[in-house]
Amino acid sequence: MGSGFSRICREIFEYDTPHIVHIKSLKIGVACRIIQLLIFAYIIGYVIVYKKGYQNHDIPAGTITTKIKGTAYTNITTASGVPLYRRLWDVSDYVIPPEEHDSVFVMTNMLISPHQKQGKCPEDPTMPGVICKHDKDCPPGEAVYTGNGVRTGQCVQYNTTLKTCEIHAWCPIENDDDRPMKQPVIDEARYFTLLIKSTVRFDKFNLRRRNLVENSSVDYLKNCTYNASHPLYKFCPIFRIGDMLEVAEPRVGWSDIATKGGILGVVIDWQCNLDYTLDSCLPAYKFRRLDDPYATLARGYNFRYADYYFVNGTMFRQQTKAYGIRFEIQITGDGGKFDLYYLILNIASGIALLAVSTVICDIAVLYLHSKREYYYNKKYKQVDVVKTGYEDFDSSSNSNHQRPLETNSTVYNRGVLNN
Repeated sequence: MGSGFSRICREIFEYDTPHIVHIKSLKIGVACRIIQLLIFAYIIGYVIVYKKGYQNHDIPAGTITTKIKGTAYTNITTASGVPLYRRLWDVSDYVIPPEEHDSVFVMTNMLISPHQKQGKCPEDPTMPGVICKHDKDCPPGEAVYTGNGVRTGQCVQYNTTLKTCEIHAWCPIENDDDRPMKQPVIDEARYFTLLIKSTVRFDKFNLRRRNLVENSSVDYLKNCTYNASHPLYKFCPIFRIGDMLEVAEPRVGWSDIATKGGILGVVIDWQCNLDYTLDSCLPAYKFRRLDDPYATLARGYNFRYADYYFVNGTMFRQQTKAYGIRFEIQITGDGGKFDLYYLILNIASGIALLAVSTVICDIAVLYLHSKREYYYNKKYKQVDVVKTGYEDFDSSSNSNHQRPLETNSTVYNRGVLNN
């Protein structure tokens, strides 16, 4: 019982110490140095130089404001001959709502339903479950959830050949067949301009920057338009809508997005190396369509809004189904500045990573080499303390490998192997 407990204790309370073995092998030595060289190149070339591991980094945060400019005149009549779209359009008409957080919507196409008032009228036959033959087909008080109103209980004539359920609704209901044309109503919107004003800050470095070129004049801002290939105008914060679609990735066709609507992402990217002058800390602009232009169902972007008014005490409204381009603006980037702490930290991490070369070479020698058993026996030794006061450094060795036990001493064995 006692000997068993003693064995368990010896298994638990054992101590491992490094055992250095020099292996004089050209292949393994070259492999080890190559691995160390690769690790060294990774630390210096990638971490320190390419990723600027000698810098402290900060992500910019900031604010965005927008302003649209442009006017257009349209002379278009509806399919029924009403000159509903014969009018002038300015910013107050096509920017809806007037102000949003980090985004702006420009209406380029619309379907207007004028002079609606609350009353009774036949439901649109394209809505599910509204085509009828008798009044019993239209349960009163039941809403047409995907339609325009609530059933009255009457089945009425929609046209000369078709009957639909009568509904309480804003009448006359919206009629998609009365669209003015298949092209965008405000086709001139491609020439409208969008001004984006952005202020970013790098809190770690107590630094603020604007996307307006600091040394530019008032005339520059009045006359410039963004041009990615121009050395000066590529920093201009005024963008022509059509130009943004041209340089977007992938390229966006004007007719498609202006007719059906869509969402365009605008990225203001700040990549600033603050070890140089602040004049080099300037933004780059990227554009990308965010919605799916190839969707077969519910493609595009649209919403409805209404303007209300009273005539002789009766409330009327004009409902507009608005199609257009929604610009989603985002700030990204990185700011870096030299910091001795991060340089030392990355160098120390690289030095520690050099130990990986030893691990890889050990695996190759102990498990893959043709003399792996020989190397294994030389690398790993067991030292047992015996009652005679001696330590046996190798149970397979003769008495010449024994020495007297020294109290509080460190066991250290250094061997050289020739291959």
